[in-house]
Amino acid sequence: MATANAEASSFQQLPMKSHIAVLPSPGIGHVTPLLELSKLLVTHHQCHVTFLNVTTESSAAQNNLLHSPTLPPNLHVVDLPPVDLSTMVNDQTTIVARLSVNLRETLRPLNTILSQLPDKPQALIIDMFGTHVFDTILENIPIFTFFTASAHLLAFSLFLPQLDRDVAGEFVDLPNPVQVPGCKPIRTEDLMDQVRNRKIDEYKWYLYHVSRMTMSTGILLNTWQDLEPVTLKALSEHSFYRSINTPPLYPIGPLIKETESLTENEPECLAWLDNQPAGSVLFVTFGSGGVLSSEQQNELAWGLELSGVRFVWVVRVPNDASAFAAFFNAGGDDDATSYLPEGFVSRTRERGLVVRSWAPQVAILRHASTGAFVSHCGWNSTLESVANGVPVIAWPLYAEQRMNGTTVEEDVGVGVRVRAKSTEKGVVGREEIERVVRMVMEGEEGKEMKRRARELKETAVKSLSVGGPSYEMRAAMANVCLFATKKQCTKKPVQRVDHETEVKG
Repeated sequence: MATANAEASSFQQLPMKSHIAVLPSPGIGHVTPLLELSKLLVTHHQCHVTFLNVTTESSAAQNNLLHSPTLPPNLHVVDLPPVDLSTMVNDQTTIVARLSVNLRETLRPLNTILSQLPDKPQALIIDMFGTHVFDTILENIPIFTFFTASAHLLAFSLFLPQLDRDVAGEFVDLPNPVQVPGCKPIRTEDLMDQVRNRKIDEYKWYLYHVSRMTMSTGILLNTWQDLEPVTLKALSEHSFYRSINTPPLYPIGPLIKETESLTENEPECLAWLDNQPAGSVLFVTFGSGGVLSSEQQNELAWGLELSGVRFVWVVRVPNDASAFAAFFNAGGDDDATSYLPEGFVSRTRERGLVVRSWAPQVAILRHASTGAFVSHCGWNSTLESVANGVPVIAWPLYAEQRMNGTTVEEDVGVGVRVRAKSTEKGVVGREEIERVVRMVMEGEEGKEMKRRARELKETAVKSLSVGGPSYEMRAAMANVCLFATKKQCTKKPVQRVDHETEVKG
């Protein structure tokens, strides 16, 4: 990873090997890793990449990222024409359903769009919610699926069609954890939001997409061997995954932002960090889409104040209805300080910095003053923390984040999950916040988490370096793009009988 920029200039003068089109779902959490992959394909593997930007319901953060003047040569962003979703989605439409409808409509003219490119793509990379292309695209080219979450979630997702057939009721009502083949079982309380109610479109869309991933030429994973060794072994060797014809797997992570453009106020944030002692600052943010309720935000403020630690806190306007209210509005600039307890900003001014809405997350996590990270545990944020050797206080909000929080605490050993009292109706109290903050920032447990995080950081660097496992997997995928043909599905994707008509109509 450290040598990427140094090597880029020497590679840029070489002839391009292949032209690859990349198509992420909208949302900064999907766009970021696919953009980082695109940069590496250009700078390290002599590819020409056309990055297809879904503009419908794209956020300010997504648009700023994709239209940055710092993108390398031979990486070209093409904005796809916007579509009208006003009669198809509303404010109550959940994330996966909304993304799926958006992509279904946006991709209708995909063949025409690809045919109008100066050069015909030799391969297409989609993310997990772009499986519409298997029905849409006419070109006989390899199609790879980039799974933007953990290998553990991929294992569960590939198992989901079988689970859907075997279980009659709701998965959350099962008496025991879900036994994922060859992997650590998943507690029912940790199951992702998309599978907690099988009667709604969110579940049906998710099942639709994951049941079609075996149609891919290969599946790219944003992870590496030392982070998820048991799961990667199961996906490669367990008889179940062999029986469903799981495509070749390419663990190519951790793909995280190498650089990020700073907005007008962000240099001030980094300058503030420059004046703090090494490892003394707690970074608090809940990703590109996460939002706390009013009560929860108030408790967090009091918990930070009681802990006495230094902090940088990215504050958003609270939302009592939805924990992902900012998902389609990432990068906004609303001033949320008026929602904090009266006097909080002035009382903590000497040791805390409140940032509104958005901050340069990677730059802060890399800063020597940062000692720990309060995170929603989205997979990108989890990787950014681990790859920079920073322990995590896991505060899951939605999607698969509860699984990730359990992973960083129990499997990887780089963090601790906050716990809400049952009497608080899901609200994490100020005393619990104070406790876990002091544990990680000052306690012996925190020292061990930091040691383990530094250890994983070293393995991440080695994996991404030239000749490392992730580098070689990426090179192998780029080579397949030159010679493979589109993998044809020899059997209908496993799904519920009524599923496709319900979600596609």
